[in-house]
Amino acid sequence: MTRSEYPWLLPSALADPELPAEGSRPRRTLRDWVVDVAAFLIAVVIAVLTLDALTSGSRESSLELAADVAAGGLACCALWFRRRRPVDLAVALVVVSTFAPLASGALLVALFSLAVHRPFKPVAVVGAAAVGSGVVQPWLRPDPSTSWMSSVLFGTVLVLLVIAWGMVVRSRRQIVVVLRERAHRAEAEAELRAEQAQRLAREAIAREMHDVLAHRLTLLSVHAGALEFRPDAPVPEVARAAGVIRDSAHEALQDLREIIGVLRTPGEGEENRPQPTLVTLEELVAESRQAGMKVTLVNRVADPEAVPAATGRTAYRIAQEALTNARKHAPGAEVTVTLGGRPGEGIAVEVHNPRPTGDVPKVPGSGQGLIGLTERATLAGGRLEHGASGDGGFRVEAWLPWPA
Repeated sequence: MTRSEYPWLLPSALADPELPAEGSRPRRTLRDWVVDVAAFLIAVVIAVLTLDALTSGSRESSLELAADVAAGGLACCALWFRRRRPVDLAVALVVVSTFAPLASGALLVALFSLAVHRPFKPVAVVGAAAVGSGVVQPWLRPDPSTSWMSSVLFGTVLVLLVIAWGMVVRSRRQIVVVLRERAHRAEAEAELRAEQAQRLAREAIAREMHDVLAHRLTLLSVHAGALEFRPDAPVPEVARAAGVIRDSAHEALQDLREIIGVLRTPGEGEENRPQPTLVTLEELVAESRQAGMKVTLVNRVADPEAVPAATGRTAYRIAQEALTNARKHAPGAEVTVTLGGRPGEGIAVEVHNPRPTGDVPKVPGSGQGLIGLTERATLAGGRLEHGASGDGGFRVEAWLPWPA
């Protein structure tokens, strides 16, 4: 059982972090009612003991005893307002207890409540007044069995102990409130960190979506453009281009569904298609050849299956993006994809295409693909460089770590 599950067991000062203001009406919890009843009974018991001391061997008149009993009863009943007006009640009981000893118990309870609910300055002022009252009362209403000095010392020590106890309770409650605020702040910071992690994950998925769909959509663009500029092409070529467009659209749709599926149901990837690795690079090259590209694959990796899945997937995406760019910006040029490496040395990926011959169609591009590849390689612990080659073509070179 925790306090947060049962707020009706908390004191009102903890159920509401703000201490009740003077004259306000704090809502009492079940614990507050129990404490208030206990405080009332303690004041009554002290009043009864004081009355017994006054009646035994005292020369008090019946009228004075009746006034004391009335004042003590009213003082005990006034304790029910100690949460609403603790300062006013304590000051009033200081005055009453100076002339009515039976109100001393109620005064002690009021001083304790004042120390719990108010800062040190008003507590010190009222406490000094209570000590002064303890000095005057034995002089006005002396006890035959006790000296004046003993009564003053006993009353002073009792007042100081009650105030010190109340200040300890106040400090503990303030510490609890501070800890609760820190816990709420920590929960809010954790939620912010979770939102930030979710945002970063979505950005990574967006980059993945770009890398995956760019290859498919480029095939659609190239072959649709070929059909547009060669409407008199032979029927077999038109049929082959239409087939490539259909397959590319189907693959793009499948890739999009895969990524959306990850967004909707993270962690349930068993039913999705397997992620590409270095082993599936030959399929990518074959797909590019079917689209009409001239691609040469030089694979010097002895065992592609031994390459870590994350490294192989990154190498695959680099080759895929480079082939996509070559298809867009250097149509008809022969592209060479070279792979090499071993455990402990890393994986080297190079994609090179020479200068294209003839007119090159203007295909729009944002350049975000190579930027995304550079970020992907850096996050994987490697590096990527790209730029023009010496023969007027374009070269993409990357290195990825392969632990031994």
